Amino acid sequence: MEIDSSSKVNFDEISVEFFKVNHSIPDCLGIVFHTPEGKVVHTGDFKFDLTPANDERSDIHRMAEIGKDGVLLLLSESTNAERPGLTPSEQMVGDHLDEAFRKARRKVIVSTFASNINRVQQVVAATIKTNRKLALLGRSMVNVVQVAMERGYLDVPEGMLIDQDQIHDFDPEKVTILCTGSQGEPLAALSRLSTGNFRGVEIHPDDTVIMAAGPIPGNERNVTKIIDNLFALRANVIYGSGVSTGMHVSGHGYQEDLKLMLTLMMPKYFIPIHGEYRMLHMHRLLAESVGIDQENTFLMENGDVVDINELTARQTRKIPTGNTYVDGIGIGDVGDIVLRDRKQLSEDGMLVVVLTMSKNDKKLISEPDTISRGFVYVRNAEELISDINRVIIKTTQDLQKENKNQWADIKRNVRKSVGQYIFNKTKKKPMVLPIIIEV
Repeated sequence: MEIDSSSKVNFDEISVEFFKVNHSIPDCLGIVFHTPEGKVVHTGDFKFDLTPANDERSDIHRMAEIGKDGVLLLLSESTNAERPGLTPSEQMVGDHLDEAFRKARRKVIVSTFASNINRVQQVVAATIKTNRKLALLGRSMVNVVQVAMERGYLDVPEGMLIDQDQIHDFDPEKVTILCTGSQGEPLAALSRLSTGNFRGVEIHPDDTVIMAAGPIPGNERNVTKIIDNLFALRANVIYGSGVSTGMHVSGHGYQEDLKLMLTLMMPKYFIPIHGEYRMLHMHRLLAESVGIDQENTFLMENGDVVDINELTARQTRKIPTGNTYVDGIGIGDVGDIVLRDRKQLSEDGMLVVVLTMSKNDKKLISEPDTISRGFVYVRNAEELISDINRVIIKTTQDLQKENKNQWADIKRNVRKSVGQYIFNKTKKKPMVLPIIIEV
């Protein structure tokens, strides 16, 4: 079933309608749930761009109508709740891309989200203005551009697109490369280009590389590494989001966008969503500033439930949430202790201590046999292993003197003494597993 801003879907007592919003991908919609209790509105990702690249503007009049009729609950995204002002327009990016293309002396390589069709269209426009050919690198970029052209979302002149093996058929100043990898993905096209590992395509000194996307939180380190690699290749690198370079604007509303949505909807209850907790908190303050009561705003964590009954909302219960681990044929049966052991094994390895002891007098019959797995290579650490064995022997002798002859006591003390000695010597904490063989 195809959904657009005029669609209406009925589900027994609930009906669903939609309204048009701006974002960095085409055809984004907010959702209105008509329930017996009242209207619940979910904005989805949005911003208010009065000059969007695709001329598809937010339907502010429709939003005002929804709000005028009364909204019981609004769920609105909070990604940029910490940023003051209005989100810059996509038109700014187009102007800066045109300027960068005009100044470029050789190839231009642009990396952005494949799903950001508006940005792709701006790259196409700049390519046309500078009389270049366009090559696509990265499977998702190729697939998305192909589908976008087929569905009419992207206008690429006939004859502009070239295959990657045709890049060297043209002078460098006549080529644009549009690729994936703006988030530092190790196997994406830009990462491989930055390390010289993309077959048939290279970045040369004075090529211009444009990062037309901001790093998603958590990806900064990978993105920085790629930028460093590009500078090492002596490329002209243009990176950084917002007004610093003008090559990227967010698809998520800033504070004034969020306040406008709140003002248009003016809900009785409000749940800020889609953001870190600090962003949700800031969004709540924005809601208070436009007249929504603080006690009518709920800051939710995963598993929290808000129940609405007789037009009154309450947050009084939770449901189980979190990761469910699949281990072989078992689902959800891996406990914290098993996961802790696996983590320890993956970090510092394991040391197996085999003790051959007399069943009668509980004494060692032979030297301990110490086996390392993932801790040290025994042949290169003979001195350390010998020292560990001496610690084991001393520990068992001390236990003999104290008349502690239970196998459990011996294992526990060996594990403790060996673990402490290894940590003092190596600052590692391998899993120590004593095994006693009775003779």
